Amino acid sequence: MIRITPTLAWTLTGDHDEAIDARLLPLIEAVAMSTSLAAAVVECGISYRAAWGLLRDYEQKLGASLVLLERGRGARLTALGEQLLRTQKTAKQRLVRVLPDLAIDVGRAPPRSAVLPLHVAASHDLVLATLSDAIPATAGITLDLSVMGSLNALREYAEGRADVAGFHVPIGRNLTSERGPFLRWLRVRRDSLVRFVDRDQGLILPRGNPERVKSLRHVAERNLRFVNRQRGSGTRLLIDRMIVEENIDASVLNRFGHEEFTHPAVAATVASGGADAGFGLRAAAAEYRLAFVPLVRERYFLAVRTKDAAKPPFSRLIDFLRSPAFARHARRFPGYQPAGAGAIGAVKTLG
Repeated sequence: MIRITPTLAWTLTGDHDEAIDARLLPLIEAVAMSTSLAAAVVECGISYRAAWGLLRDYEQKLGASLVLLERGRGARLTALGEQLLRTQKTAKQRLVRVLPDLAIDVGRAPPRSAVLPLHVAASHDLVLATLSDAIPATAGITLDLSVMGSLNALREYAEGRADVAGFHVPIGRNLTSERGPFLRWLRVRRDSLVRFVDRDQGLILPRGNPERVKSLRHVAERNLRFVNRQRGSGTRLLIDRMIVEENIDASVLNRFGHEEFTHPAVAATVASGGADAGFGLRAAAAEYRLAFVPLVRERYFLAVRTKDAAKPPFSRLIDFLRSPAFARHARRFPGYQPAGAGAIGAVKTLG
């Protein structure tokens, strides 16, 4: 049965009563659990930009902040945020005690066996993060997405803790040096690679690119504050490789000591003035209307076990990737190209 149940809502009272945005309390709770705004937005299914704006808006309305963002230390609740979260939990407990059976049963829920889950461990990607909402219900699959660095995702997959691993590699660069770390976790006989999307990565800079930055070397030479990606992520591997190729003093770029876990988090840091430059997706820069200097075109793959690729739910996911509906969805994001999505290749094509 499908049930209609009462939920808890909050209102700001004053001259004009105003309902509090329903996203605020779940966001605060997720921050408390993860101590990271970037992780919290993934948990809540909203963009980093939306979360950042939401917290800023309520800081203005309440006259005090709910979440404190600290460079290099993640996020934590302020005293007001903790008080609001405690009150929310208390109110929920009272609601359950007072109204334990207040609900309406409607119709018939779809049988659980009809929906097939896929656990996906993957490097952060904007299209992949929104894929569950794009897949039609008739496909009968659901994605349980865990976001982490590319190498961690492949390790989770290789050790049997994920059905699918998402990772990305540069196109048209030195294959051996770039792809060796990924090949460590893949097996030629065991695995196949499903093509997902091609996407643009490069420098994310303040609007108008006031420093006229065109390369990572410019970032270092002009003593700009650089927000890096976390170690183990595919993007961090790419940045480190470019530092070596361009003979840049890594300590100059890393002196700021600020790392973020997602592309929107990097863009938000630059947009807020917390850094002068970052490295990430064109789509993340576009979301915040920031300047973008393309440096690398890369391909995002989904690793699956060859023996499973033709079976549901894997086959249903692949069929959707090959559909015009997926192509339309991916092209909504600047810098993305879905041509070839759903094509299945061998591991040896990486290098």
